[in-house]
Amino acid sequence: MGNNNQGEGQDLNQLLKVRRDKLADLQANGRDPFVITKFDQTHHTDEVKDLYSTHEEKLLAGRVAPVTEGLDEKEAREVINNDYNERRAIMDADPINVSIAGRMMFKRVMGKASFCNIQDLKGNIQVYVARDVIGEEPYADFKKSDIGDIYGIKGYAFRTKTGEISVHASEMTLLSKSLQILPEKFHGLNDTDVRYRQRYVDLIMNKESKDVFVKRSLMMREIRNFLAGRDFMEVETPMLVENAGGAAARPFITHYNALSEERKLRISLELYLKRLIVGGLERVFEIGRVFRNEGVDARHNPEFTLMELYQAYTDYEGMMELTESMFRYLAEKVVGSTTISYNGIEIDLGKPFERLTMTDAVKKYAGVDFDEIADDEAAKALAREKGIEFEDRHKKGDILNLFFEEYCEDKLVQPTFIMDHPIEISPLTKKKPSDPSKVERFELFINGWEMCNAYSELNDPIDQRERFKAQDANAEAGDDEAEHTDEDFLNALEIGMPPTGGIGYGLDRLCMLLTDSAAIRDVLLFPTLKAVGKSNTTGHAEESPAEEAKTGFFTPNEKIDFSNVKIEEYFEDQVDFDTFSKSDFRAVKVKDCVAVPKSKKLLQFTLDDGTGKDRTILSGIHAFYEPEELIGKTLIAITNLPPRPMMGIESCGMLLSAVNNLKDSEDEELHLLLVDNHIPAGAKLY
Repeated sequence: MGNNNQGEGQDLNQLLKVRRDKLADLQANGRDPFVITKFDQTHHTDEVKDLYSTHEEKLLAGRVAPVTEGLDEKEAREVINNDYNERRAIMDADPINVSIAGRMMFKRVMGKASFCNIQDLKGNIQVYVARDVIGEEPYADFKKSDIGDIYGIKGYAFRTKTGEISVHASEMTLLSKSLQILPEKFHGLNDTDVRYRQRYVDLIMNKESKDVFVKRSLMMREIRNFLAGRDFMEVETPMLVENAGGAAARPFITHYNALSEERKLRISLELYLKRLIVGGLERVFEIGRVFRNEGVDARHNPEFTLMELYQAYTDYEGMMELTESMFRYLAEKVVGSTTISYNGIEIDLGKPFERLTMTDAVKKYAGVDFDEIADDEAAKALAREKGIEFEDRHKKGDILNLFFEEYCEDKLVQPTFIMDHPIEISPLTKKKPSDPSKVERFELFINGWEMCNAYSELNDPIDQRERFKAQDANAEAGDDEAEHTDEDFLNALEIGMPPTGGIGYGLDRLCMLLTDSAAIRDVLLFPTLKAVGKSNTTGHAEESPAEEAKTGFFTPNEKIDFSNVKIEEYFEDQVDFDTFSKSDFRAVKVKDCVAVPKSKKLLQFTLDDGTGKDRTILSGIHAFYEPEELIGKTLIAITNLPPRPMMGIESCGMLLSAVNNLKDSEDEELHLLLVDNHIPAGAKLY
């Protein structure tokens, strides 16, 4: 295997050297492509095709197709050929001259004439290159060109005998020499990682990926158009803040050298936009990046695009109308219909969105009426009975929300407004006058996802101070996602804020829905990824995908300090030495890995254990690994342990890890046992 890899590496290095030699030859002969500063591009490829088709319809109007019935094959071919030549003569007499530019994705050299395919932003088109037309020297250079080179091409449009609209080149200019080799296509787990890390290659090779980001840009533009039509004003607010408020999330913390002060990256846009409502800007919105120091999974990225808007003199009912109207508008503009498809499921945005209170939703899907629950203790008792995990600080409203997350969210596939949340989970929201234990708030759910979050905004500064006080208490009790008192915001409220409706939209998730994208990384041009080839805080390093492919290992063990290692005593209440000695150790491959909802520690693994049936194992290692970095790797598991329920999920086995006790510290490092990726799933360890 090592010799084969070495040979492949040598072949690749030789191919790369050939490209550099070609560049050196061009430079030595005064034809360095990198000294060219501009090219007059008059058309994109789709425009060339549309223009030619329209021109053809005009010039050849009334011309009928040749009749070949009753002719033998040779005669029929001659008739068709003559008709083609006559059509070409008519079209070439009044040519459409074009100047296109793009990347060469295909080349077929045939003596004195050749074909290539040029790809630009809007598509691709075939180019006919004849030596007698462009000249011997340019043609010789073209024959030496490589897939990936960028060309500027002048010529005229025509249709080939096979019916393909093409460009007949009269002049070809090499604008940039590609010194790397493009892949043939992307497939498999490792290539998915490369797609995210090298998005520029993904955009070249995958039309579907490019289409997603074209639609994302369209979505952003149409959001602004929609809000402009409703007299909203776009504003910008600070990213570096003293107090990161407006959401329940842990912030990133940085240091401002000039002031020698700690700053946080914003987790929300809310509190500054409300200050602007106080200042008299009655309708404001902001589209901006926010940053939350949390895990990464299919729907979460630590930096993401949020839009928040605030409108004076309306409430959450007004925000529901705006949201429903905007989602329909965007679907029509981006997808072309108010009926969209996500993962094969049809979602109808044209019908009125369903409305349910959170209490009614839990009653409908869990069979529990929280209006009948007497107090906090009764709610906790019910949670214990149903296996819902909660914290001591939680109150009845918190537990209602936990029931909703457990029993309801995944049922809300068609657009549904969930309204009237408990006050405990809504510190910035106005109470319902008819029921002070609830607030005027809604979340829109589509496809089981929360798509937005809206309030009738709290504008009572005395009430707001009490809510902040409760959040401060939660923070002192260990809630690192609790908000903190913001004195300047309270001062703004004391000056006076009118009744206001406000809402926040996760635009990445909305883009996923409108483009039928499976993961948030598919709609982020440059998603957050663990660095390649750098040591991380857990003491292990990553190899590049190319290095992984060569070695078959994903984690080089020499980077880990094993001087103080012990095997962590999992299941010690269930497994004594005698039963442990009978454990069945198997190599397992990670097919999928996700964070377990409502758990900060657990990851849920879907594993290939060689049996042909997926195995589920939960492991409390989220503090040390993100789910996406483990997909495709080979681990070691004990596969004959009895199933163990964890967070309502049966964990069938245990993944083995090593725990390193750091010297002079109470901290520990945990390392999954990752093994050679060539070991097949189900292989038994002895």
